[in-house]
Amino acid sequence: QRIAVAFQPQIDPVSGIVAGVEALARWDSADSADELFARAAAAGLSERLSRLVQRKALRAAAGWEGPLRQLKISINLMAQDLARAGHDEWLLNEIDSCGIDPKRVTVEITESALVSDFGSAAERLSRLRSAGVQVALDDFGTGYASFAYLAGLPLDALKVDRGLVARIGVGERDRIVVRSIMRLARELGLAIIVEG
Repeated sequence: QRIAVAFQPQIDPVSGIVAGVEALARWDSADSADELFARAAAAGLSERLSRLVQRKALRAAAGWEGPLRQLKISINLMAQDLARAGHDEWLLNEIDSCGIDPKRVTVEITESALVSDFGSAAERLSRLRSAGVQVALDDFGTGYASFAYLAGLPLDALKVDRGLVARIGVGERDRIVVRSIMRLARELGLAIIVEG
């Protein structure tokens, strides 16, 4: 059985145009990507799996033709990726070797991935960003939220967590929270991606 990479569209709500895609790892023997990565971690294969998925996603996007040739692609970085010295250089080499424009690539990081070593994560993300790669903070508003991340990281976009979005039709408080996050992102000059 092989690890597959699926692509979830990112749609501009105003124009309805697919502006980009997010690469997601899939495996028939796992119910979710979380389970897949947990099993890889248990087998000591986290780094190999992460690199495999990132490489497959970049190479797939590099081969797209016609209107897809300019489509942006988002890939997820795990906590271990950010903690691993040299992963940023490896990723930039992969981007270069497959011939994809770094400006088409966004790395998505979760808030929890930054808790262990904020300073090193910020440096590695800065190197990626200096090369043209965009940086998005994923699942914002869940669990490990910290305004220090917004102030101290080189970010281009903020992804509002699906759980928050799912509840905005139910309660006024959820609408207020999502509205406040969006206002904050705009004032910081960050693009906003709403999941769900």
